[in-house]
Amino acid sequence: MTKVRNQIEFEVYGNYALFTDPLMKIGGEKMTMQIPSFQAIKGITESIYWKPSIMWNIDEIRVMNPVRMESKGVRPINMSGGNTLAHYSYLRDPKYQVKAHFEFNHNRLDLSDDFNEFKHHNIAKRCVKAGGRRDVFLGTRECQAYVEPCIYGEGTGFYDDIDEMHFGTMVHGLNYPDETGRNMLETRLWQPVMKNGYIHFIRPEECTLVRPLHEMTAKSFVLGETMQSVHEVGKELEGGV
Repeated sequence: MTKVRNQIEFEVYGNYALFTDPLMKIGGEKMTMQIPSFQAIKGITESIYWKPSIMWNIDEIRVMNPVRMESKGVRPINMSGGNTLAHYSYLRDPKYQVKAHFEFNHNRLDLSDDFNEFKHHNIAKRCVKAGGRRDVFLGTRECQAYVEPCIYGEGTGFYDDIDEMHFGTMVHGLNYPDETGRNMLETRLWQPVMKNGYIHFIRPEECTLVRPLHEMTAKSFVLGETMQSVHEVGKELEGGV
């Protein structure tokens, strides 16, 4: 396995996952996609450790458990009050090994004083060992997840002996203004292929199917005021995550 600079490896698992297929949201019902998107795993990684001065790139995931679904009757709350009966389809007992690395966000040169590679990497590894700085979810908040360090590629996965599985066109993720430099929120699509349980993610800029959603501006951060520096976070972690 090739090691990438500033890389972390971890395992994330839970009883259920709901990586919502956007096509199913229109009618009020929700159905999970069979595999997590780049953006879903990126969100999990950001729950482990995130600063606006860095960007996480998900290199690869390994699907450890079989893709199984379970439907539940739920009562979502209506905007106008009350609730209705709906059916949500979840993934059952999902588990993934994840390999990710961070890069500095050069669209946020106002935060260049926080570009400390060594400290960010060490804090990220400590946060993985602690199970994350914030609550971790597999897609939606009702799907509580747990994070543990792992050696990527170790152990037996359900799909180890299955050569290839194709999943058609799926959501890859979202382009936010603070990561692209454009005042536009965009969605990215791609065609993932799983080989022997491994899904290699292309980088966001390699996605050729990109669609604009709406205009949006980047949130502003000020070191020492609206965000902590990496040095302050390091001192905070000395007393526990």
